[in-house]
Amino acid sequence: MAAAVPLRPLHWLALRPPPAKAAPSWLPLPAKPGGARRRGSRLALLVCSAASPPAPAAPSSSGGDNAAASAAARWAKWIPRPAAGRAGAGPEQVLRLISGAAATPVCQFVDKPRTFLHSVDPRVKLVWLLALVVLPARSNIYMRFGLVVFLAVLSVWVLPNHVWKDQLGRVALLSGFIFIMLGFGTDGAPSLVQTRTPPPSVLGIPSIPCSTSGYSYTIMKLGPLQFTRKGLSVASTSASLSFAIFQSASLCLTTTTPEQLASALWWFMIPLKHIGVPVPEIILTLLLSLRFINLVFDEVRNSALAIVARRINWKKLTAMETIDIFFNYIRRIFKNIFDHAEQISKAMIARGFRGDPSNHKIYFLTESSFSFADLFSLLCLFGLMGLASYSDRLI
Repeated sequence: MAAAVPLRPLHWLALRPPPAKAAPSWLPLPAKPGGARRRGSRLALLVCSAASPPAPAAPSSSGGDNAAASAAARWAKWIPRPAAGRAGAGPEQVLRLISGAAATPVCQFVDKPRTFLHSVDPRVKLVWLLALVVLPARSNIYMRFGLVVFLAVLSVWVLPNHVWKDQLGRVALLSGFIFIMLGFGTDGAPSLVQTRTPPPSVLGIPSIPCSTSGYSYTIMKLGPLQFTRKGLSVASTSASLSFAIFQSASLCLTTTTPEQLASALWWFMIPLKHIGVPVPEIILTLLLSLRFINLVFDEVRNSALAIVARRINWKKLTAMETIDIFFNYIRRIFKNIFDHAEQISKAMIARGFRGDPSNHKIYFLTESSFSFADLFSLLCLFGLMGLASYSDRLI
């Protein structure tokens, strides 16, 4: 059989078949007799071009098709499209903030890095806590702010970076809010009561001369509110006291184990046992509370991360459905906490506990010893108390 031979044109002037054109991604719409197209047809053209991107046009001698396709693609860029990952940014961001806040060890013992405060006796730490609660209320404004700066520097020195940055920021924000609210709210609104005493010009007596020493009761005015010296005193006392209570307790719990705190509190409260105070029950309750704090933070963090990991499309939910998810989140937290409490109670009953702590020996697993660090801490405390007592005379 003879092989098939492809036929070629006999002359170089023979016409070639026209190349196949790709189907355009847009359809020309008929124009109105006036030459202007309708707005609806223009929108339809843009939507069609956005839905299916234009296919590459075959090379042609006329550039009309390419120009129309490029114009349609250029107009398609102006069609607003929902950005990926933006749905539900509000509730998801709240859950991420909750999980991040619960991840920081608050009121939990941090063994590393080991610092000077870790070696101080817990009994000395409790004395310092009591002094830091009393001193801001009994000293002047310079001593209050000095105690705040002292606690802030001590926190930066003792706590790890990720711990003190988180704790100091929140405590400072809370104390600043208290300072502003009490500063403008204590004596901020001027009195609307007018005195019945006529002015000195009416009585014909000379008016009281102004003070030449520069004293002014009103420090600052902000619209109808005013910041006075009384507001400054009350605001500085409350803000400094709040900062001292929160940050000193955080420092104590971060550098002291629960057993050491329970042992120190037992040492101070053992004389009260002779007058009927249930010291063993108080100590056992303190131990269980300090152990339970970690479980609470873990449950809050794990429950928030569980909702975030499900990648809920919050934009498709209604307001009531979003509120229902948050209520379920809170209910789940309490359910898990109560489950942990029940497991702890079953474990204590299985080990022979029958509800009377005085019949059971509490093992603190720690031995308190007085060292040079404790003596130095007590000397610093006495010096601080003496400075606070004579601060009014020195200034």
